[in-house]
Amino acid sequence: MKAILLTAGRGTRISRHIDDKPKCTVPLDEKTTLIEYSVALLRSKGINDIVMVLGYRGAVIKGLLGDRGIEYRTNPFYDVTNSIASLWFARDVLKEDPAGTPCRFLLMNGDVYLSEEALDIVLAEDRDPVMFYDVTRRAEADYKFFCEGERLVKYGKDLSLEETTGEYVGCATFGCGFVDRFRERLEQLISSQQHSMWWENVLYSMAADRPIIARDIAGAFWGEVDYIEDYERIMSHYRRRGPADG
Repeated sequence: MKAILLTAGRGTRISRHIDDKPKCTVPLDEKTTLIEYSVALLRSKGINDIVMVLGYRGAVIKGLLGDRGIEYRTNPFYDVTNSIASLWFARDVLKEDPAGTPCRFLLMNGDVYLSEEALDIVLAEDRDPVMFYDVTRRAEADYKFFCEGERLVKYGKDLSLEETTGEYVGCATFGCGFVDRFRERLEQLISSQQHSMWWENVLYSMAADRPIIARDIAGAFWGEVDYIEDYERIMSHYRRRGPADG
């Protein structure tokens, strides 16, 4: 599997609480930052093909990770674009394996914390494309999904509680059979100046022709560093997790 981690954004909603650091570099304890944890967790699952898209204070992220076999790309326009542009700068990765070896892609926001249990659920999927949500976080959901069965039907921040099936987890997976169409659609949106979109909008814009599979992570712990309360919740889980819990 190839993992693309998008870490270019600044995170204005929480920046004053974390000394204007990149969100993915917040410490989980005295020794480990979020991005170091995520890379280590991916590696523990055999995912060594990792590409990271930098932007805001990218040197800080690169300084933390050093030479760990990670490929870096940079979105120099991070302050005037959104994550779709960051993904565009890693578009060379979005291709089939030239040897014809079956492959899968994990696209993930760099400020997302996945427990080992949550990542195992994500990696177990082999359908295309799959986005993940948490049904246990309906009332407090920030970005919301409404699903009919396993099909994503509606999405957004403004869905009512009745329309909300769960909270979007911040990652998606798909395989080589889908990647060419995904990259082509990404190129089309960027060519039409849609660089203020999120990368997820590439999938949303394709949903009429290729339904998006929505998979519930079944209450496995995860978090996203958007607000200080999210960060505190993540730190609390990290510090009390068991040895097999990521």
